[in-house]
Amino acid sequence: METDNFLPLAGIQHYAFCPRQWALIYIEQAWEDNVLTVEGRLLHERVDNPLELEARGDLFIARSVYLASQTLGLSGIADVVEFRRLNSIDQGQGALLPNRSGYWMPHPVEYKRGRPKRDDRDKVQLCAQAICLEELLGVHIEEGDLFYGEIRRRQRVVFDTALRKRVYDLAAEMHVLFAEGVTPPAKVGPNCRECSLVGLCLPKLAKKSRSVARYLSSALAE
Repeated sequence: METDNFLPLAGIQHYAFCPRQWALIYIEQAWEDNVLTVEGRLLHERVDNPLELEARGDLFIARSVYLASQTLGLSGIADVVEFRRLNSIDQGQGALLPNRSGYWMPHPVEYKRGRPKRDDRDKVQLCAQAICLEELLGVHIEEGDLFYGEIRRRQRVVFDTALRKRVYDLAAEMHVLFAEGVTPPAKVGPNCRECSLVGLCLPKLAKKSRSVARYLSSALAE
């Protein structure tokens, strides 16, 4: 795939949350902030510093790392990638880094403002980052971490077969919708309460419209 056709990697988190929200942002170029999005942006601004590199013995930390995947057709920035130096037994499984001796295993870390979600939206974003790193460095990454600012703790995410398939399926759907320029219809659900675009999406109005459509269809049938 040509890199001009790559979609933003961060969008897979929006798509997993709500395909309509993703389409409003990335197809229709609509966006509105709420307190959640502002707090999240401030958290990332404190974390993201591409010039900041940190080394602690066998741990090397890089921030704001550019990522891309040909198989997913996605590209973007990872908050943090921790590289852990492998021992002599496992070194063949790692990657070589410029100006650093030994072999290193990348470990993506994504920062989120709130707390662990009831769905998999954060996990698919982190797994997509891992797939990008695997293609770029020629390694297999088994796990990464999600750091949640509200609880100040990390949550370990294992990149198993089911999660990887979910990432590939979502990425494929995103490319189809983007190519067609299609914004999916609104679906009212619990996610609407935390969506910054609810004022543009108007899911309740769409629900009423469907009810009117059903009424007219029923009336005409009679």
